[in-house]
Amino acid sequence: MEGLMKNMCLLGLLLARVIAGEVNGARECGRANPDMEAFKLAHCASAAQDENASVSGSCCAAVRKLGQNPKCLCAVMLSNTAKASGVRPEIAMTIPKRCNIADRPVGYQCGAYKLP
Repeated sequence: MEGLMKNMCLLGLLLARVIAGEVNGARECGRANPDMEAFKLAHCASAAQDENASVSGSCCAAVRKLGQNPKCLCAVMLSNTAKASGVRPEIAMTIPKRCNIADRPVGYQCGAYKLP
């Protein structure tokens, strides 16, 4: 019985952390979790790892859409999902410029990085 109670408490704490993580992410991306939003940038994987890689049209479209909210784009580019995918933030921040997105938030501070 004691083991069951311990497992229930651990499950409750884990659930609280998940909910708290979603609430924290909600600040940047509305109700969406930045880690989940990162999957929308799958087409940008090679461009976010290599500054000489070409940026696909589908990547630019996804960045253009997420870039309407610079805080969300920043949160996505610095998310755990992006890090686990091998994204290099200093290179990922160059994608809006490489896509020639005219209304990109030039100079926007994103963690330790600035959007060029």
